[in-house]
Amino acid sequence: MDHARYATPLSTRYSSEEMSQNFSDQNKFSQWRKLWWFLARAQQQLGLDITDEQLQQMEENINHIDFELAQKEENKYRHDVMAHVHTFAACCPKAAGIIHLGATSCYVTDNADLIIVRNALDIILPKLARCIDRLAKFAKEYKDLPVLGFTHLQPAQLTTLGKRATLWIFDLLMDLRNLTRTRNELRFRGVKGTTGTQASFLALFNNDHEKVKKLDRLVTEMAGFQSAYIVTGQTYSRKVDLDILNAVSGLGASMHKIATDVRLLANMKQLEEPFETSQIGSSAMPYKRNPMRCERACALARHLMTLVSNAQQTAAVQWLERTLDDSANRRITLTEAFLTADGVLRTMQNVFEGLVVYPKVINKQIIQELPFMATENIIMAMVKAGANRQECHEKLRVLSHQAGHVVKMEGGSNDLVERIQSSDYFIPIHSTLNDLLNPELFIGRAPEQVDEFLNVEVYPAIKRFELQLAEASVLIV
Repeated sequence: MDHARYATPLSTRYSSEEMSQNFSDQNKFSQWRKLWWFLARAQQQLGLDITDEQLQQMEENINHIDFELAQKEENKYRHDVMAHVHTFAACCPKAAGIIHLGATSCYVTDNADLIIVRNALDIILPKLARCIDRLAKFAKEYKDLPVLGFTHLQPAQLTTLGKRATLWIFDLLMDLRNLTRTRNELRFRGVKGTTGTQASFLALFNNDHEKVKKLDRLVTEMAGFQSAYIVTGQTYSRKVDLDILNAVSGLGASMHKIATDVRLLANMKQLEEPFETSQIGSSAMPYKRNPMRCERACALARHLMTLVSNAQQTAAVQWLERTLDDSANRRITLTEAFLTADGVLRTMQNVFEGLVVYPKVINKQIIQELPFMATENIIMAMVKAGANRQECHEKLRVLSHQAGHVVKMEGGSNDLVERIQSSDYFIPIHSTLNDLLNPELFIGRAPEQVDEFLNVEVYPAIKRFELQLAEASVLIV
């Protein structure tokens, strides 16, 4: 690393090596050269005077890029594509005359972007599946563990820890679906010419429309796409970028919510993210165990969520067949979106693989709140024993308020159970009171819902990634 120059933290700190390489200059300009080679091969097949020797020279130099020369050429011509046309021609001079034949700049820039985005989607989809897989294991393990539920961040009826995890998984399944759809519906720009009319290629092939259509189809297949967009301007529609960013930024929203939930639960000491033996939580407070991984994920996810507005605005201001004010924005936005998403996924997979649960703390918090929640069950049991419902309700109301006063005004523990046990009125249920307060009576069908959800929705969704699920996430920093 050149420490004298700025480098984005996304590539040096947060994203994986494979994602950084995918968006590297080496990969981008190698893709440009492949596209010029594809075009020449297809043109040769359709009868243009292009020799095997020219094609071989192009193929041999796809990855041999003289970046210093390319920079000099760009400084001279003020045009990145023409700079690389000249740089490519310099290392395969026999092919110099047929490189970029009939093409516009967007033939290489747009098509290469689509290849790189497709590859980026192929990188993050298995990582998302691994996150879902780890949470599925967590949900299965803790499907029966009662926990205090929260609505409005206030204590509510009980659920289970596994059921809570299924709510996280549900959102991630939506992201898996959206990203998969985006990946499967992504098409190639193809060979369309300056304003998308294919006029230059029609001239090359003496007005033979079928050959121009076949040229488009051949290059599309060489690039590994099943189809190309039938109509484009000079660029493919920037609504495609918006579609991509909607799916990727949606993943950011899901992960931000999950990481926030883990942070809230860590505050309650119900669970914690992994914390290494020698990890320091605070430079000033030795006892701290800060949820730094989830905080990092929230920070990155928040950045990811903002990027979709760039794609919205760029799509909105593409005048007529195109304007160039999309270029600099897209270089940043598309790259950062996938590098950021990759960083979030790596971080959260690591969290999901090492979540630590504290059942005794969870149960202690349940005990503090459950007596209030159990009052309806107590009333029903008393009525069955012959008591008057309204009278019983009033007795419990008074005792509940007294217990609440102890908790809120005196800082004591919830003593409602002790008050009921000390009341002669409630003698008919004293012997069964502990049974009425069993947390498992208050979790409804949560365990059954976990099993059903995992079997019906989760396992089928990640089955196609089963050979890629084993890889663990190791965070260096």
